Amino acid sequence: MAKIDVMITEEEISKRVNELAGMISKDFSGQDVHLICILKGSIFFTAELAKRIENEVTLDFMSVSSYGDGTESSGRIKIVKDIDEGIEGKNVIVVEDIIDSGRTLSFLLDMLKARKPKELKLCTLLNKPDRRVVDIPVDYIGFDIPDKFVVGYGMDYAQKYRALPYIGVVSEL
Repeated sequence: MAKIDVMITEEEISKRVNELAGMISKDFSGQDVHLICILKGSIFFTAELAKRIENEVTLDFMSVSSYGDGTESSGRIKIVKDIDEGIEGKNVIVVEDIIDSGRTLSFLLDMLKARKPKELKLCTLLNKPDRRVVDIPVDYIGFDIPDKFVVGYGMDYAQKYRALPYIGVVSEL
């Protein structure tokens, strides 16, 4: 069993999700918002965010992977599951659990921009600015965190610990 130390409590997450939903509701006042949940990690965050946004919200899902040899991403991106609906003319917010290097999201945002949404924004629960190698605009950030391996609230280690209601740092495996 891994040793997990709490980094961000359930209460802190809930408060920040409320604040992010408020910002989105204000920024898109009177307009529909289409959320694209990046699976699997952002499912918990996306669900909570969608419930708290005051606008009409629609949802879609994508699954992407970056692959290569070893533990570092090669930067090659594979779309495992694409969105089901077109996004042309829609206010789209890509919802991610965590952003580190930015490689995958840079590719993804370029691909989605080509589909001509009215607006394309990026929302992440966690941001690791120290790991960034590609400059991408992040419109809504839950928390900036240090470069530590985290689990909980949708994020996993070998498919475990996703259902933790808080963000934890894995200190021992």
